Amino acid sequence: MAEHARDVCEVVPMHLVLPDASVLPVSAELHFAPADPYTVRIVFRGTSSTSTWLIGRELIAHGLLADAAAPAGTGDVRIWRDEDPAYLLVGLSGVEGDALLAGPAEPFVRFVAATVALVPFGSEGPVMEDEISRLIVTLLDA
Repeated sequence: MAEHARDVCEVVPMHLVLPDASVLPVSAELHFAPADPYTVRIVFRGTSSTSTWLIGRELIAHGLLADAAAPAGTGDVRIWRDEDPAYLLVGLSGVEGDALLAGPAEPFVRFVAATVALVPFGSEGPVMEDEISRLIVTLLDA
């Protein structure tokens, strides 16, 4: 895991699980910027494609505690622990179809802990208020 200028980054080796249960290697590059404390940018890179998703940090944290019977998330992103709790599953639904990704849970745990060290859950509002105030000043000065 790397932190650059207070951003938190982690690259997680994962697998795209295909309908026939075969798997393709994929990397998930997680990125958290304290200036946008509610969101985690995840870039999924396969051998021939890349897909970027913006996922709520809290959804990832809840997914680390969830299981298949009650995954975190109800929309395009669902996250839960596998029957083997060492693995995390991420279900994505989009215009191009559905995807199921599986990878080790520990890097996600480490990533969420590092983001919480920078911006604890519940303290995102003041961070965003400062950012919104700067944006308003910039717009008024334009």
